[in-house]
Order: sequence, then structure tokens, then C-alpha cells
Amino acid sequence: MPTKIKSPQARRALVALGQNLKTARVKRRISIKGFADRIGVSESTVIRLEKGDDGVGIGTLTMACLVLGEIERISQFLDPGTDDTGLLLDRQSLPKRIDSKRRSTSQQKGKAASDHSPPNDDDEGVGF
Repeated sequence: MPTKIKSPQARRALVALGQNLKTARVKRRISIKGFADRIGVSESTVIRLEKGDDGVGIGTLTMACLVLGEIERISQFLDPGTDDTGLLLDRQSLPKRIDSKRRSTSQQKGKAASDHSPPNDDDEGVGF
């Protein structure tokens, strides 16, 4: 079967993933046949998955992780809260400064009325 993924780096990552899956299966003492039955695929599909074949579906990978007790790794993959690159890009897109001229007139009127009221501080000194 010809390889669809041309990137050597992506190929190596798939092969490493396949090897990791095989190691996890063997450590849990699950046979290929038993693994295939529990995932719901053929034994040849399990072998292809463990070799890093790029034609194996993501659903098969997800079921393999479920059977291995590692399903949370799929659901946490590229989670926005832990995606360092995404968080860095978010931070870079923040405004460098806030322009006070952009306040609406209703906010300015409310501010003028509240200037005469006492500050609204809580016990820790933070006012809101």
C-alpha cells in the first residue's frame, strides 16, 4: 500500500505511535486477536495500526485507546487550555494598550455619577 503522508516527520510520528500502541497492548497482555475483537476490527487492521499505517481510521485509534484505558489522551489532545502554541498566539493577539477614547458615552456618564460614591472594596482590597 503506498504511503499517503509525504512528510518524513509525520511518518516517524505515526510509526512511533504505532509502536507505543503495541507496547501498551503487550504490557497489558492482550493478544492481537483479543485486541481486535474488543476494538471491533480485524487482526490485520490492528497490525496496520501498530505499524503506523496512515490509512487506519481515527475511530480505530480512539477505540484502541479506550480498550487500553487511555481514552482521556484522545479527548485532551490539543485541548485549548494546554495548547502552548495556541495560548501564545492568543497572548500575542491581545491589544498592546487600551484606548480610553473608545468608551461609549453611557459608560462615561455612569463613571461621572459614580465618582461621588465610596470605593467598593472587598476584604482583600480588590474593588469591583
